[in-house]
Amino acid sequence: MKMIWLAVLVVSSLLLAGVIFRNKLSLGWLRRFALHLIAAALALYLLNYSGLISGYEVPLNPTTIGTVILLGLPGILLVLGLQWVLF
Repeated sequence: MKMIWLAVLVVSSLLLAGVIFRNKLSLGWLRRFALHLIAAALALYLLNYSGLISGYEVPLNPTTIGTVILLGLPGILLVLGLQWVLF
């Protein structure tokens, strides 16, 4: 079963790379995405360890970082609000 999932992962990665190169997406897009990814992770890290929000800790995982990349500051507030409601 693991080999099937590995094959699906490899094939889908190759197809994605083909689409990216066929559409000639610029490296600027990749640079902007990487910059936003680093900025979101750094913002969450600094927020967790600065002591600004006592009693809460926003985990650094792909879901929270993705939320912050897409939504920015409201994404951080959304994650904190979800933590407040659920816990």
